[in-house]
Formats: sequence, structure tokens, C-alpha cells
Amino acid sequence: LIQSKGYVLMNADITVACEKPKLAMHNVAMRSNIASDLNVDIDQISVKATTTEKLGFTGRQEGIFASAIVLLGRA
Repeated sequence: LIQSKGYVLMNADITVACEKPKLAMHNVAMRSNIASDLNVDIDQISVKATTTEKLGFTGRQEGIFASAIVLLGRA
């Protein structure tokens, strides 16, 4: 969709918050899968995992929260 509008993904910074499972060991696989799905280089994708220190729905292990910030550039 963004390509049809003349934009390309420059980079994506993704943060995932959950108590369990621990995601550090899956970082490269997540980055690789996202890069493949978006047809970009893995170096353009950053994935960070964190916890909410047992606060909120993620702290009670009722769900996982993710946010992404992306930088788009003109093609």
C-alpha cells in the first residue's frame, strides 16, 4: 500500500511488552520474519522486548502489548 503511494520503509522500531514468554531468544527470528513480510533488509527492523514489571494486563499475563514506530521515505 505505501509503495503505491510512492513511499518505502526506511526502518521500523518495534517494542513488545510481556511478562512471559521471554522473547530475547526469539529476537533474530522475529526481525527476520518481519523483514521478510515487509520485503526489507533485516537491518531495517529493530525489535525490543520488555516487561511492565507486573503492572496492568501484561503484568497479570492477560495479554501482550506491541507498538511500532516506522520511518517512511519517498521512493
